Amino acid sequence: MSNSADSPQGPVRRTFRHPIRVLTAAVFALAGLIFVTSANTAKGTNIRTDSSLLKLSDLIQQRSGKNAQLDETNASVREDIDTLARRDDGSTKAEDARLKELEQATGTTKLTGRSVAVTLDDAPPNATASPGYPDPQPNDLVIHQQDLQAVVNALWQGGAQGIQVMDQRLISTSAVRCVGNTLILQGRVYSPPYKITAVGDPAKLKQALDDSPAISNYLLYVKAYGLGWKVDEHEAVTLPGYSGTVDLHYAEPVK
Repeated sequence: MSNSADSPQGPVRRTFRHPIRVLTAAVFALAGLIFVTSANTAKGTNIRTDSSLLKLSDLIQQRSGKNAQLDETNASVREDIDTLARRDDGSTKAEDARLKELEQATGTTKLTGRSVAVTLDDAPPNATASPGYPDPQPNDLVIHQQDLQAVVNALWQGGAQGIQVMDQRLISTSAVRCVGNTLILQGRVYSPPYKITAVGDPAKLKQALDDSPAISNYLLYVKAYGLGWKVDEHEAVTLPGYSGTVDLHYAEPVK
């Protein structure tokens, strides 16, 4: 071991600040930044109780209600336009009949007939596993997008002439999507229970439900954890015509 006198250079001394002092200074600096940001955001209002600051869920419900009102207005205007167009359109009876068939196929007009209604619901809040089944995970207790899609696909497969999800008629471009445990359909938001109604031959519709592997899998969760499942048959139900826009929107490359 050599001492400092024997070394060609003196010992290199490094200065370290006390870590507690550094941490304290950083905390005070961050607190000051938060106070300034909060003051600029609040602008003198109570940011906890100011009623003008809507929760995201409130905003979504508000927009959903607005979309529902616009759908009703659009349906009324469309009906007026169709009435005016049919007055003196110069078409033949055969052409009018063909147009009516196309309107029914696209789902833009009302449809009445025998039907099957399927209702799906989340498990009760205090749901536990039935004997012989593992304890449920959170995802086991709620309705998922694939569950709704399975029912819709099975009903189409069973020859449904038209399908309504909640209070909206489905058309070829309709997409059943879920975010969390809420359904978003054509710009509107719904919470469970979810009701799906199909007009067609009830026997064929129910058979299609029984034959669906995806629904069979869902029924296992019904048995294990108490998810909701109900199938009703009705003699006469009228489905509303689709009242939303039928224009297709798609992305285009930037030039």
